[in-house]
Amino acid sequence: MRIFMLLLLLFPILELTVLISVGSAIGVLPTIALVIATSIFGGLVLRIAGITTAWRARERLARGEMPDQEVLQGVMMAVGGGLLLLPGFITDIIGVLCLFPGTRRLLIGRMRRRAAEQAERRRAFADDLAARNGQPGPGASKPNVLEGEYERRD
Repeated sequence: MRIFMLLLLLFPILELTVLISVGSAIGVLPTIALVIATSIFGGLVLRIAGITTAWRARERLARGEMPDQEVLQGVMMAVGGGLLLLPGFITDIIGVLCLFPGTRRLLIGRMRRRAAEQAERRRAFADDLAARNGQPGPGASKPNVLEGEYERRD
């Protein structure tokens, strides 16, 4: 968590350093024009990503299938477009990488594996917690219990 906070604090400084370097190499006006052009491109990508994701998901639902892949693809395209909207060249590079189909599939695969690992950890924790409380876990079989009334006659 500390590394994340450090990166969050250092990222704007790094972004400004790259902007200043590019500005000194190609000039101020071309740098500003590039930043504005990538922002416009990011807005267009966000609009197109939303429409195509909704269309593909609707087609899959019409066939009776879950649109999980389409939703993840749309999320990655939205993240890429959002990063292109932000001013700066590092966010633009990351955003463009999110838009390429190859890197997008790679990132989606990593997200799925990570989500599966998280679910497995939570399931193991829930099973352990249930065992401590004396309750059977979700996968454990329940004992056979017969309910009834009885009367003792001597």
